[in-house]
Amino acid sequence: MKQYRRGYRSILAVLMTVALVLAMVGSAFAAEGEKHITIIGTSDTHGNIWGYSYEDMKESSADGLARISTYVNEVRRENPNTILVDAGDTIQGTILTDDLYSKSANPHPVVAAMNYMKYDAWTLGNHEFNWGVDNLKVVMKQSNAPVLAANIKNADGSLFTGNAYTIVERGGVKVAIIGVDTPNIPRWDGTKNGVADLKFESMADAVAAAVKEIGSKADVIMVSAHAGYESEYTEADAAKTILEKNPEVDILQMGHTHTTFINNDGAVPMGEAKNNAGEVVRWDITLDAANKITSAKAETVSMKDVEPDQGLRDVPAVKEAQEKTVSFINDNILGHASADFQPVNEIKGMPEGRLQDTAVIDLIGTVQLEYSGADVTGVALFKDGSDLKKGDLNYGNVFDIYKYPNVLYTVKVTGAEMKAYMEWAAECYNQWVPGDVTISFNSAKPGYLHDHFIGLNYEINLSKPAGSRIENVTFKGAPLTDDMELTLCVNDYRFTGLKTAGIIHGEKNWESSQSVRDMLVEYLGKHDPLDPVVDNNWKITGVDLQKDSPERAAYIARINAGELATPYSKSINLNDSNNVIVNGKINSASFAQSNEGGTFYRLRDLAEAFKGTDAAFNVEWKGGVVVTKGGEYAAAALPARTVDTAANSVSISVSVDGAAVPVSAILIDGNYYVSADGLTALLGVTAAESGGVLTVTAQPAASTSGQGG
Repeated sequence: MKQYRRGYRSILAVLMTVALVLAMVGSAFAAEGEKHITIIGTSDTHGNIWGYSYEDMKESSADGLARISTYVNEVRRENPNTILVDAGDTIQGTILTDDLYSKSANPHPVVAAMNYMKYDAWTLGNHEFNWGVDNLKVVMKQSNAPVLAANIKNADGSLFTGNAYTIVERGGVKVAIIGVDTPNIPRWDGTKNGVADLKFESMADAVAAAVKEIGSKADVIMVSAHAGYESEYTEADAAKTILEKNPEVDILQMGHTHTTFINNDGAVPMGEAKNNAGEVVRWDITLDAANKITSAKAETVSMKDVEPDQGLRDVPAVKEAQEKTVSFINDNILGHASADFQPVNEIKGMPEGRLQDTAVIDLIGTVQLEYSGADVTGVALFKDGSDLKKGDLNYGNVFDIYKYPNVLYTVKVTGAEMKAYMEWAAECYNQWVPGDVTISFNSAKPGYLHDHFIGLNYEINLSKPAGSRIENVTFKGAPLTDDMELTLCVNDYRFTGLKTAGIIHGEKNWESSQSVRDMLVEYLGKHDPLDPVVDNNWKITGVDLQKDSPERAAYIARINAGELATPYSKSINLNDSNNVIVNGKINSASFAQSNEGGTFYRLRDLAEAFKGTDAAFNVEWKGGVVVTKGGEYAAAALPARTVDTAANSVSISVSVDGAAVPVSAILIDGNYYVSADGLTALLGVTAAESGGVLTVTAQPAASTSGQGG
């Protein structure tokens, strides 16, 4: 705990003073009494035990608990003082879990795998509640590891899981692990069996209560939180509030956002692993003889090319579940598609299913309207690449276009509420500005929040700001007025989200007895072969993408060839200079030519361009230029230089992580500009300039991928 570390800074000078003496005495003496603890954290594995894509019926090469098991075994051989912790969303997410095991009382193969791997703790995630409380209780009883949820309580105030924390001892060090879950579960699963009877409290307050109870019983306090660092709806669901209110915490594990997140800058090393068991977070902690932490660091470890643990795959419950799932898919041809349902993407990685009406969305919408009898329904493309290909269709294909085990609700809404819902969905786009030759998506609103609407005709004017984009809405040929009443059909997850956000106000008046996937299966059986049908009831307006522009065509050709990154969250704009390319991503920087030749780029613009890579850096003025590698640029982006003011060539000494690095530069209006060679000298990246375009290769920081939940 932090109380054991408060004297660390005060003895730092002493430790440095004696460092030379210790080195001379020998490493054995220096390490006497020192202890090393390794913690491995998983999160959002979403039922991926084997490392297998049931949608494609193929083994993967980079994910699955079987690969993590191999890695954990290797680490345990290196360091027996290893702890394994999961941060939730563990028993949902595949055909194996959702359609064959999570709805039954049979032994759960995911829990069998976790027991084999000897997890020390399992924190609940929100998707653990998808099938209600009674079902979850059955699954929790199968776990050998304590199941943690300090902020979820029964109506009588007792802990739902029975455990707020657990204390694990390794090598004479006691590590307390406190588990908390996002308090937003009632937003999504509030109508599921027993969820409304539970109390979901503040994560930070629950941690504070647990810390108080732990007292001096532990040397290290770790929090395993199924929540992202920043807020999702309110500050109460942000993991950062845990640290703000609980300085005693030493280690923070996060989950839920399906994002790689590592931060070792502060007093508490924190980390989150991406979804689907493709990586883990590893913490290495060193303690002295008195069990005081002297160093702690977090890092991610990819499971790419790790050999799966055959021992885990041979666990009877796991092996049987894999065989049963593969047979369930292969042995059941549900129907046939007469043609592909999705158009080919014009731009690699830019899903046409979010840019135009497609047969996949219309199919799901048609099924939802037919089964619910509603007037209008909302449908999201949960996965950008979802498609039904020409030929045989099996359950894997259905899962591919509808990955969640949702049921449907209907609710009465006014025309005003309907339009507010549509505006909310249209926030998933970025606003188009003149010069944009591509449409891009709002990175703050992932694809699973991007609904399309069936039963209405409408336009989305992307030249307008969010909140005022929906235009020309008609219902059965007549304009949709604010006082008109409609029956809306949405899935249970969306219903609770819209209600909580105050977008709709009515109560559900119907709930389906089947999941949407089950409805799709039935529909396929009745409409075989299935033809792709698109009614083109909506379109994007207010944009001029200059589709006849040779310059646009050249950019798209390079993207499709893999030379440039997909402009997913930032449009390519022909009015920008587009003169800095970092890991294929196009950026713009103010530039100047030196008298001796060569192009120099504004250093602060380069710092902005490097955000999101492992070579990210911050640049500040502290009596001189100070560059801090590993810290993203904290200042606001500068406007482009529009006036050709005087440029002075200078030689400067830049402080890079405390070391002086001499570089040639140009000084313009108080800002320094550096060349490709100067950038390489400062950051150690590979930088080259050609034709005025700076191309930089820096290892990407895998920080925004997948979909939350």
